[in-house]
Amino acid sequence: MPKDNILLITTDQQRFDTVNAWGNQSIFTPHLNHMAAMGASYTSCYAGCPICVPSRTTIMTGLEGYESGVTSNGSHAAFMQKCTENRTTLAALLTDSGYQTCAKGKMHFDPARAHYGFEHMKLPLDYMREYDKKQPLARPKVHGIGECEMEPVLSTVEEKDSITTWIADEAIDFLETRDATRPFFLWASFTKPHPPFDPCRNFWEIYDGIPLPEPVTGDWSETVESTPQGFLAGAYENTNMHLLGPEQKQASRRAYYACITQVDYQLGRIFGAMRENDLFKDTWVIFTSDHGEMLGDHHMSQKNLFFEGSAHVPLLIMPPQRPGIPQSLGIPRNVRIDCPVTLADIYPTILAMAGQDCPEGRSGRNLLAVSDLPEDRVFFGNSLNRNFCVMEGKKKLVYSATGGHALLFDLDRDPMERHDLSAAPEYGDVFQRLWKLLLEHTRRYTPEALNPEGGFVTYDAPRFPGDMPGRWFGFHYHDYSVDTFH
Repeated sequence: MPKDNILLITTDQQRFDTVNAWGNQSIFTPHLNHMAAMGASYTSCYAGCPICVPSRTTIMTGLEGYESGVTSNGSHAAFMQKCTENRTTLAALLTDSGYQTCAKGKMHFDPARAHYGFEHMKLPLDYMREYDKKQPLARPKVHGIGECEMEPVLSTVEEKDSITTWIADEAIDFLETRDATRPFFLWASFTKPHPPFDPCRNFWEIYDGIPLPEPVTGDWSETVESTPQGFLAGAYENTNMHLLGPEQKQASRRAYYACITQVDYQLGRIFGAMRENDLFKDTWVIFTSDHGEMLGDHHMSQKNLFFEGSAHVPLLIMPPQRPGIPQSLGIPRNVRIDCPVTLADIYPTILAMAGQDCPEGRSGRNLLAVSDLPEDRVFFGNSLNRNFCVMEGKKKLVYSATGGHALLFDLDRDPMERHDLSAAPEYGDVFQRLWKLLLEHTRRYTPEALNPEGGFVTYDAPRFPGDMPGRWFGFHYHDYSVDTFH
């Protein structure tokens, strides 16, 4: 029986609540809506390390950042090289089983040109090389806004010359020129809505006059100064979002939404090419993002935190549109699945789509076996070996070793984390249980994050608007044991 094709589509820095079909009536995402209608929405997907390189490493290896040791954007080359030599990267496994494997767009591998099992690859570096030759007709990104800054700005090229269109062009080119006698695995990886928030003007104008959701704050984050400063370290270091006024923040959100819509409309071109080449009948389509974006929530920006805006990402799977898909490889259509899942689940799921067994030692689950997904799965997260998370059901504990801050949320009652319950008497047992789980998990996977007494090593937090993270030098011990935290 011929093997199905697999198309993995990812965006960069897209938070979970930016899909119209999932309830956001301020954003335009018609093609993500199509995927939701024709497939399954996994509404509780989290990144175990919400940073670009660790998440992409997780997708490629099926291992969480705390398992692989890749918990930052620092070099992952040695780990990925070892996985490639062992032929256990997702791309290597599929290549070895006869798939055409191709990556188009942002991989964020180290070194940049490493294929790590892919047969073919085109990167944003190639986009810039091409457009260097087209000067002065098209000069991308000459607006001066960098890769971390969140001020809104318009693209300096027309839509046809944007990197979003280029990635879609490259994906369509592969679909139209592939070897039709072999199945394919194509990873189309869009760079947006990662900063700079520089949509083309026509997408910016789409949102003229449309009210957008406002950033949220809570009883623990009423002002920038009163917010636990360790959670703001990344914002202080990389962006100015905490300095922006309400109207400025909404302008950034407008540009962010416009970038997402620009990607979505390019998905329409890719889906059109699939339809023209009769590929929907034998192609799985997966959509997700490597992490989210705080976008001003609780005065924070960017990623690497385990709050909802940063770690909670969209995940949709659309099965081949043909009758008679075996139940073992089938998922219901137009269904929302709220079981906790992670980006590590993409690896075994894609292997299941290809009819392959998953290598041993992977904690991920096959998302196609919907009835087997556990409701009581415990989620653990580690970012930078400084930000940690444990989530049991909808009870979430987040901890920052920068400043030694711990917060507890009940997402059933408080989905946007406005109310800290860490000192609430009725949640005392919940806090103690989650804290114990977090310490045990850290002791197993990241013992270097603990001090000799069994508590976390903590780091000095920045002060607003004074000390910046770049001035940190030492650390001190904080004995946050289960019995003494309160």
